[in-house]
Amino acid sequence: MTMTMRAEAALDRSPLDHELPPVVSATSPTADQPDLGVAARVTAHEARPRRLTSTLLWAAQILLAAFFLFAAVPKLAGSHSSGQEFALIGAGQWFRYLVGTVELAGVIGLLTPWLAGLAAAGLAADMAGATIINATVLHNTAYGVNVWMTALLCAMFVILAYCRRQQIKGLAAAIRQ
Repeated sequence: MTMTMRAEAALDRSPLDHELPPVVSATSPTADQPDLGVAARVTAHEARPRRLTSTLLWAAQILLAAFFLFAAVPKLAGSHSSGQEFALIGAGQWFRYLVGTVELAGVIGLLTPWLAGLAAAGLAADMAGATIINATVLHNTAYGVNVWMTALLCAMFVILAYCRRQQIKGLAAAIRQ
């Protein structure tokens, strides 16, 4: 008799046999245990919408980040068009640099997983301010037509921030600790 056969024989005669739970397969649940196959299918079925939602949110964040990157760079580089626009606002060129910096920070935040919700909320506030400026100060200029675009962008960022609200709550909790 080999060593393996002796070990198997000793296990067969073990006094602990009556204490071991019965073997339950995934297809035959007992009254005490739920069917793990059904639970796994339900969990996978529930995870699909979350995965799809997360994918769509990331796609929107990447597109909006690209859009705002192209909007922020001319403000920071001092392009003639953005200089004229901010001159019409009347707040000074420092305001152009501030808005460009806020938008660039928003781009970085949108592409950072734990900052995405907070960046979306900040860019929603930025677009709310831009909508108000376009509707009141720039309404009679060539830039006044941007009011609908900035309002739409504001709504998109509000929706994005709402969808990322758990991240914002988690970030706030981490800061409080």
